[in-house]
Amino acid sequence: MEEKFKQEPSDLVKVVLFGPESTGKTTLSKQLAAHYGTLWVPEYAREYLQNKWDREQKTCEPHDLLPIAEGQMRSENELAKKAKDLLICDTDLLETKVYSEAYYVGNCDPVLEKYALENTYDLYFLTYIDIPWIKDDLRDKPDERQRMFAYFKDTLEKYNRNFVILKGDRSLRLQTAIQAINKLLK
Repeated sequence: MEEKFKQEPSDLVKVVLFGPESTGKTTLSKQLAAHYGTLWVPEYAREYLQNKWDREQKTCEPHDLLPIAEGQMRSENELAKKAKDLLICDTDLLETKVYSEAYYVGNCDPVLEKYALENTYDLYFLTYIDIPWIKDDLRDKPDERQRMFAYFKDTLEKYNRNFVILKGDRSLRLQTAIQAINKLLK
């Protein structure tokens, strides 16, 4: 059962967009994929939770986290087989772990935690909160952006992940990310 949360082996360079809600991760994922002519892995939680909201008017609950993690890894593993050289991931299981702990009083399912820590990526882009927060059905913490950013940063440091903080407008973030990825691809 746990195999569905595991990354399949790959020679790709993998980067992850990581950070609080409404900090430009999806926009930047799409831009980077277009720039490099590669694929990007959408955030499965958005699709899953939007469908749940549309059906039940409910947001994420603890029992949703493992299906979200499973869907995320299924998408990543499928797209990794089709990508060339580089895969852009709009999130990963470590981000799901952060949200689990932030929303559910420090709790994280042991299976989710195991694979959040075992799955590996070459670089994380930690997106800063200096762009406007945009409301939607799923976003609910506009006043906690600084606290959430600190939590994401602390997590990357705690688990010794290679990361670059992206600040500024979309153009500057894209330029900074391209420079960092180009170093990895050499």
